[in-house]
Amino acid sequence: MRLVVFAASNSRKSINKALVQHAAERFVADVAPNTDVTVLDLNDFEMPIYSTDREQEGGIPDQAQAFYDAIGSADALLISYAEHNGSYTAAFKNIFDWSSRVSMRVFQDKPTVILSTSPGAGGGASVMKTALGAAPHFGAQVVASLSVPRFNTAFDTDAGTLVDGELIQKLGEALRALGTQMHSK
Repeated sequence: MRLVVFAASNSRKSINKALVQHAAERFVADVAPNTDVTVLDLNDFEMPIYSTDREQEGGIPDQAQAFYDAIGSADALLISYAEHNGSYTAAFKNIFDWSSRVSMRVFQDKPTVILSTSPGAGGGASVMKTALGAAPHFGAQVVASLSVPRFNTAFDTDAGTLVDGELIQKLGEALRALGTQMHSK
């Protein structure tokens, strides 16, 4: 089985990347030990800002096809959305916009767990709401979601793990649901 994971952020110190990597580690340790995990870094897919003019003049950039192909290689997805001004990060939105020109079903019917976190009490609630509403339209089979509020309290960055018992339990439930979906395909 192959799990593709990424934080929808281009920050090298992304708390969403820390969260999604932790979730992937928990998935392998607790749910599916033989899973091959691929961590995507949005910085590897940087492209000019999407516009129909650019697409008509130069076609779809290779990076958009590479991102789409990486998603296609997965049996399941773990995505953690960073929230910028209540929505997706510009980096993710641009990659997503270009990749949607390859196919509108960017997520290619993959079982998906959607995560988000932020330093504040909202835990990225606005971007989580947007992602949960949009992802199925773009081919994600969302099996679970989890918002982690107050990241700096809920997560031990030195150990790379959640420390809040309730959130640990909820993450475990989400990952087990993903494992069930992966095995049923």
